[in-house]
Amino acid sequence: MIDFLPRTVLLRLLAVLAIVLAPHAQRLPLWEILLVIAIGLWRLLATLRQWRAMPRWVRFALTIGAFLAVYAQFGNFAGQTAGVALLVVMASLKLTELNTRRDVMVMVQLMYFILITHFLFSQEIWTVAYLLACAMLITSLLVEANHPDAALPLRASLRLGGRLVLHALPLMVVLFLLFPRIPGPLWGLPTDAGASQTGLADDMAPGEIQSLIESDAVALRVRFNGPVPPPEEMYWRGPVLAHFDGRRWKAGVRPAGGGATAELGTPAYSYEITLEPQRRPWLLALDLPSRIGLPPDATLSTDYQLVANADVKERRLYQLTSHPHYRLQTELPEAQRKVFLQLPLGLNPRTRALAQQWRTQGLDDAAIIQAALAMFRGKDFYYTLHPPVLGRDGIDEFLFVTHRGFCEHYSSSFTVLMRAAGIPARVVTGYQGGARNTFGDYYLVRQSDAHAWSEVWLAGQGWTRVDPTAAVSPQRIEKGIGAALEGTDDIPAYLDPSRRSYQLRALLEARWDWANAEWNRWVLGYGPDLQTEVLGRLGLMDWSDMILALTVAISLVLGLLGLGLMRQFLPQRQEDAVLEQWLKLRKRLARAGFEQQAGEGPRDFTGRVAEGRPDLAAAVQAICALYLRLRYLDAPDAAAQRELAQAVAALRTR
Repeated sequence: MIDFLPRTVLLRLLAVLAIVLAPHAQRLPLWEILLVIAIGLWRLLATLRQWRAMPRWVRFALTIGAFLAVYAQFGNFAGQTAGVALLVVMASLKLTELNTRRDVMVMVQLMYFILITHFLFSQEIWTVAYLLACAMLITSLLVEANHPDAALPLRASLRLGGRLVLHALPLMVVLFLLFPRIPGPLWGLPTDAGASQTGLADDMAPGEIQSLIESDAVALRVRFNGPVPPPEEMYWRGPVLAHFDGRRWKAGVRPAGGGATAELGTPAYSYEITLEPQRRPWLLALDLPSRIGLPPDATLSTDYQLVANADVKERRLYQLTSHPHYRLQTELPEAQRKVFLQLPLGLNPRTRALAQQWRTQGLDDAAIIQAALAMFRGKDFYYTLHPPVLGRDGIDEFLFVTHRGFCEHYSSSFTVLMRAAGIPARVVTGYQGGARNTFGDYYLVRQSDAHAWSEVWLAGQGWTRVDPTAAVSPQRIEKGIGAALEGTDDIPAYLDPSRRSYQLRALLEARWDWANAEWNRWVLGYGPDLQTEVLGRLGLMDWSDMILALTVAISLVLGLLGLGLMRQFLPQRQEDAVLEQWLKLRKRLARAGFEQQAGEGPRDFTGRVAEGRPDLAAAVQAICALYLRLRYLDAPDAAAQRELAQAVAALRTR
C-alpha cells in the first residue's frame, strides 16, 4: 500500500473530528476550546497551502504545555471531565503530525474512543442517535484510510461506512440482550459524576426552593401499580430539617434514642419510582413509606426519610409502598423535644410575642395551629416567586410587613410560630404533586414541583403534616404550581397556558418524555434483575442457558452476515428488459400450441405462428419487428421498451 495521503482525506478527517468533538465543547475550559480550534485551523491551512510540517520542538512544547494546563485546571487527570479534557487536547495535537495513512488510522482509533466518552455525560436517546451517525462517519474514514488509490467519492465512502455499521447492529443487539450484565452503572465515575445535577439540598433558606421553579428538569417519574392517590396527598418526602439559625434550616444533630415508629393506615399505594441523579443520598418517597420492601441499599432514618448508602449519581429505579394516613412517633423523648423547640436567641421578637399571646389566651396546641392558618388565610398574604429580600428578623418582616413569599417562607414562619408557642415542629422538603403523562400512564414530577411544608408533634397523634402554603394558595396543592401562578407575572413561560404554543409544547414534551422514560426503563435500566426477568420469559432460566443462547445467536448472526458478504462475489444477473418481453411472448404462444424450435429464429417462429393463427399474424409480426429493432439495431430507450411491453401484454391467444 502506498503511503501517499490525499488532501481530500485530510479535509474529511478534520470535518469528522469537529463533529465528534462538538458536544464536549460545553464542558471544556475556554482556553482548551480555543487551542483545539487554533490547531484545527492550522491543519486546514497547512493542507490547503501545503505548508511544511510543524517543527518537532514546537509540537513537544505544545504537548507539555497542554498537559500542564489540564492539570492546573482540574488538579488531576483521573476525573471524568479532566480525563476527557486531556484526551481531547491530545487528539487535536495529533493533527500537527498528520502526514501518512498510519497517522489517519491512529486518529480514527482516537475518534472511536472519544465517541465512547460522550456516554459518560449523557445516555439520552438523542445522544445515541448522534453518536451512531458519528460512528458511520468515522467508519467511512476507516474505509478511506484503507483505500490505496485516490480518495473515494464522498457518497461511496459514506455508503460503505454506513453499511458496515448497520451490519454490526444485529450483533450489538444480541450482545446487549444476552451478555451477562454487571450490577451498578456502566458509565458512572465516582469522582465527579452527576456534578451538574440540580435538586433539593440538605438545607433551606428563603429563595432557594423558589429558584427550582424556574427549571422544568425532571426530578422523578412515578408509575403506580393500582390506585393513584389524589393530588392533595402526593407529598414526596425528602430531607427533614430541624435546626434553625434565624435564616437557614439544616438537618442538625439528633440525640440518640427514641427512634420513630409509625402506625400505618389505609389505603396503601404501591408504586415504582425512577429517580434522576442528584448527587445526594436521599431517595424520594410518597409520604409515608413502609419499611417493608425497601431497596436493599437504603434505610429509613428516625425522621422517616429514605436514605441510600451512597450518593445517587445515576438514575435509580426502586419500588415502595406508602400510606398517606398514619401516626408517626406518638412518644417524643424530652431530648428530642428540646431539639424541635430550638430557636435562636434574640431574633424575631414579634413572632415570639404573637405565639405567647395565643398561649396566654388559653388555646391548646390544635387551636394554635388553626389560629396560625387562619392568619395566613385572613390577612393579605400572597404566594409569589419574587418576594422582597428579608433582613435579620426575617420571620417578623414576612409575617408583619411584607406578607409575600414562597413555600419556604410559609413553612419556615409557621414552624417558628409553633416552636415559639411550645409545640415541637420541623420543616420537611421534597416535592408536591405531579403531572400525569397519558402516553405512558405514569406521573412526572419536575424540579418546579419542589415544595416545603411543616410537621408538628401533637400528643396522641405524633408528627402531623401541616402545609401552610395550602392556606394561602389551595390551588398549589390541588392543581400544581402552574395553576397557583396562572395570570401573574411570576409564572415561568413553560407553565403559562395563555401562551399560544403551550398546548403544542405540552403534547410534544409528553411524547418525548414517554420515549425517554421507556428508554430509561428498558435500555439504561437493563441490569441483572431486568435481564433475568426478560430472559426468563424466553425460557432462559440460568447461566448455562444464557451462554448457550448467546453462542447460538452470535453464530447465527455472523453466519447471516457472512452469507450476505458472499453474495457480493456471486455472478450478477444481467437484466435485459427487451429479452424478458420476448420470453413472455414465447410463454403465451406456447400455451396456444406454438413452441420455438432450436435453431428457429424470431422471424421464422412468428411466420409459423402467423400461418397457423392468421388472427394473430399482425400482432406477432409487429412484436417481432419491434423486438429485432431494439435487440440488434437501435439502442433501447424507455419509450420503445414500454411500447414492446404493452404490445406483449395486449396479445390474446384465445
